[in-house]
Amino acid sequence: MTPVLVFDIETVPDANGLRTAWGLEGDDVSVVDAALARRREMTGGSDFLPLHLHQVVVISMLMRDDDGLRVASLHGEREDEPKLLHGFFRTIEKYSPTLVSWNGSGFDLQVLNYRSMIHGVQAARFWDQGEDDRDFRYNNYIGRYHARHTDLMDLMALYNGRANAPLDQLARLCGFPGKLGMDGSQVWPAWQGGRQSEVRDYCETDVANTWLLYCRFQLLRGVLSREAYDAQIALTRESLKVLPGRHWQEFLAAWPN
Repeated sequence: MTPVLVFDIETVPDANGLRTAWGLEGDDVSVVDAALARRREMTGGSDFLPLHLHQVVVISMLMRDDDGLRVASLHGEREDEPKLLHGFFRTIEKYSPTLVSWNGSGFDLQVLNYRSMIHGVQAARFWDQGEDDRDFRYNNYIGRYHARHTDLMDLMALYNGRANAPLDQLARLCGFPGKLGMDGSQVWPAWQGGRQSEVRDYCETDVANTWLLYCRFQLLRGVLSREAYDAQIALTRESLKVLPGRHWQEFLAAWPN
């Protein structure tokens, strides 16, 4: 089977980048506080920073291939960002998987692209549009309507942003656990508070929810029969049961049989 790689990222404000791009001064917390205040003033309420000023601190990946199903995260301190980016794109280079995300083309991949350019990280396979591999000419990771990257949120809304659904709500409506204990707005405070492991756990459960919705989507479009879908769900349950971490116990407890 073609490997499927479900991915999600978590980010924090790039304090050094804000100093360079916006001319802010002070320690990291002061710089970020000033930047968020400026954004609220500029937007009339939202403090969401431009994507190029998001620093990647976690990349979680769920891989489904002939070897089974596994979940892993690239994470570390903020200075480790180039290593995380390299690890993600090296995985694409090695496996040429089908990428699956929830809003990946509206946030995650754009952030990864900007941050990789800033750090000089190479991503040749990801950017191939047929120059090196003719199979990528009409089905590549860049084309919005290509299947090599399936942004499930974008696709289910038929590319109409007004119809986008939140991952948490749709997962719960489908009988899956949804988000547990954290949402994206809480990542920066958690990171500041030294709760990096909670941020990683949150990101990992997001890729599990996205994978489960992708399985349901494959049932919807007839790629999976009911029996094949049930088999994928059973495999997912059994695979998550053996993973270390309390977050997986909580995830499974919130997922009724």
